[in-house]
Amino acid sequence: MNNYSALQRFLHRTVLSSQLIREIMFDVEQSIFLKKDDNFDDNHVFVAGLARSGTTILLNAIYQSNQFASLTYDDMPFILAPNFWAKISSRKSHGELQERAHGDGIRVSTNSPEAFEEVFWKTFIDNSIIDDELFIKFISLILKKNNKTRYLSKNNQNIRRLDLISEIFPRSKILIPFRDPLQQSLSLFSQHVKFIKEQSEDSFVQNYMNWIGHSEFGLDYKMIYSSNLRFPHDKELNHWLEQWYLTYRHVLELSSKRSELFIIGYESLCTNPKVWINIKNLLNINPKTNFIFKESKKNTELVIDNELLDKCNNLYESLLSKSV
Repeated sequence: MNNYSALQRFLHRTVLSSQLIREIMFDVEQSIFLKKDDNFDDNHVFVAGLARSGTTILLNAIYQSNQFASLTYDDMPFILAPNFWAKISSRKSHGELQERAHGDGIRVSTNSPEAFEEVFWKTFIDNSIIDDELFIKFISLILKKNNKTRYLSKNNQNIRRLDLISEIFPRSKILIPFRDPLQQSLSLFSQHVKFIKEQSEDSFVQNYMNWIGHSEFGLDYKMIYSSNLRFPHDKELNHWLEQWYLTYRHVLELSSKRSELFIIGYESLCTNPKVWINIKNLLNINPKTNFIFKESKKNTELVIDNELLDKCNNLYESLLSKSV
């Protein structure tokens, strides 16, 4: 974001900031590229979770199987018209790998998959109601552009609409990774502080994250749970721990009701090779698809509510007992 040229910033602002332009682009894309006899599988994979849980790493690992279509940086800023943009874009190469804006060591190129799906939801969702057919058409367009039959999504905001995703695509798999609660909360808090600073210094960074629906942290942070909080202030670590607890308590409850929902302990994924094998078998992807998962741990001297941390750790153990 910080290294975008003036022309790139202008193009992103023009296309992504306008509801009308996004809707028109999607209409044009459908009329040109969708055919009545198009027939795609509905056995897709949706990766969702509270941010900083390993969703991007898991996305990249699955994407390496080359069996899925995903939105990538190549599709920006025409997220709702991927086929049209592919036709007119002059981009011939995917560029060098560079560390992404999060500063977390994950290196990406323009061909790397990323969480741009939320642009669709921001455009078409109305009071939490969505036309199922519109989402199916959107995914069909991504599949057509990539000549694939299965869609791979990473969208942390889908943690808010797990039931809806399950109802639209009952044959699909929903993967929800989680990390050690203190480590994940520390990472969330750190990203929150980092992006507040960057957005305050460069309004384009704030606008960009808002355009793509990235509200997990930063100046436009939207908490998943906002009622009856013990720690409502996002400038303290306990707030993020409480969000972790409330989010994954719901996930654990839902996992017993939804057979298509699978929870994945990220630390187990890093230390136990059988977990990745189980995921590959679950998703029916090439067993030769390999990936190195790395665990990250940090210490903190920030004030932690011990009662809350104990609740989180107990929930973490319960999640591990149910994980893939």
